[in-house]
Amino acid sequence: MAYVTTQDGVAIFYKDWGPKDAQPIVFHHGWPLTSDDWDAQMLFFLSKGYRVVAHDRRGHGRSEQVSDGHDMAHYAADAAAVVEHLDLRNAIHVGHSTGGGEVAAYVARHGIPQGRVAKAVLVSAVPPIMVQTERYPGGLPMAVFDGLRAALAADRAQFFRDVAAGPFYGFNREGAEVKPAVIDNWWRQGMMGSAKAHYEGIKAFSETDQTDDLKAITVPTLVLHGDDDQVVPYKNAGLLQAEILPDATLKIYEGFSHGMLTVNADVLNADLLAFIQG
Repeated sequence: MAYVTTQDGVAIFYKDWGPKDAQPIVFHHGWPLTSDDWDAQMLFFLSKGYRVVAHDRRGHGRSEQVSDGHDMAHYAADAAAVVEHLDLRNAIHVGHSTGGGEVAAYVARHGIPQGRVAKAVLVSAVPPIMVQTERYPGGLPMAVFDGLRAALAADRAQFFRDVAAGPFYGFNREGAEVKPAVIDNWWRQGMMGSAKAHYEGIKAFSETDQTDDLKAITVPTLVLHGDDDQVVPYKNAGLLQAEILPDATLKIYEGFSHGMLTVNADVLNADLLAFIQG
């Protein structure tokens, strides 16, 4: 397996598929998952001739289960370590959920200053900030995130099962086509990671104000969100991202869930390809 070591000595697992001279697409996964969550996208874009790259965030999947650094700044720096190790240029960075926050932080703080990024995509992403603040009164109460931490600490395995079987893919909606294998795969990815990284990651994805990151992203950015996202409500995320980003294209999908990249991969992949080629 392929690893890169970050500046603070953390081993980060990554995948690098496709022609080395092709335009790279870098995928950043959501909490508490792994790069495996991008299978439907990586295989699709590989078939279109792109180079596809994805890594497991520190403490997640096959990356090192270190004690510290579970915050957006380290997430971005770890992504930069992978990009620099592979010397990726003219890349498109695609992030889902927490990975969208990672993309915003990476592109703003590392990618644009180094001239490595062509475009960015935020899918069901957490910026500018999830928790309710004076600046963003439409956010979720802190009690929501305290509840997530309590559930994870009490029984992480059951908590992850409940998230995957319920709100993440909208399987709790009346008439939804429940896919047990998708639930099992979500649970598998979650349980590969560190409970500490997952616990502290809740603060990272909910309390990091990324308004300045969004303002600094000058490359064309596609914002995709489902209006039935029960995990990251689109009105305090996708809509605000499109307002703050200097060069944004917004698309809201009627009835789509937080996990639309998996359960609606055909629709999302086509839209991603159109943006990348446009």
